[in-house]
Amino acid sequence: MNCNKLKIGLLFFGIAFFTTGDIFAQERGQKRENTKPPTFKELLKKMDVNEDGKLSKKEIKGPLKNDFDKVDLNEDGFISEKEFEKAPKPDGKRPPKRNN
Repeated sequence: MNCNKLKIGLLFFGIAFFTTGDIFAQERGQKRENTKPPTFKELLKKMDVNEDGKLSKKEIKGPLKNDFDKVDLNEDGFISEKEFEKAPKPDGKRPPKRNN
């Protein structure tokens, strides 16, 4: 009789443990999907070191640095707010991992 209570207790604990883990994993995934890319003003606040209202390649960090030449439409070496608004937006998908 005591063994049955132990088994039921362990079964209940196991179900509760795995269910809780799934709920937290789903919440983390949903939060990532709801994240929006930063606005130009937010980028200026973080990266515009000389406060000229434009972003140079030296000031930019992250994924935007890789696509700087695509965004700098007039090729003056800076990204303005107008250029940033016209730039193609990333789809939010991560590139597939390579097997080395």
